[in-house]
Amino acid sequence: QGQLVESGGGLVQAGGSLRLSCTFSRNMRGAIAWGWYRQAPGKERELVARIARGASTYYADSVKGRFTISGDTAENTVYLQMNNLEPEDTAVYYCNIKMSRLQEYWGQGTQVTVSS
Repeated sequence: QGQLVESGGGLVQAGGSLRLSCTFSRNMRGAIAWGWYRQAPGKERELVARIARGASTYYADSVKGRFTISGDTAENTVYLQMNNLEPEDTAVYYCNIKMSRLQEYWGQGTQVTVSS
């Protein structure tokens, strides 16, 4: 078993920045992918950014050029740097780590609110 603990959400004005962190209770060196998803009120959860072994880093079109995903396997932590935030980025953000095709973990979610 493993747990993901997220931090870094909050309230920010449009144009501002936040950095989300997600620390895994296990060694993440063997992970096949890690990423960030978000869910806005009344909408489905969507993939924001992902790093997967053997694949290019993925970013949703709406965040390209503004968000950067990274991972520190020594610290078992995944980050999402969010710059030039827009009100449309308001959502609960969830981190996800896939250790295998059948084993994945989710964070508890952290609220990001961007005011106009």
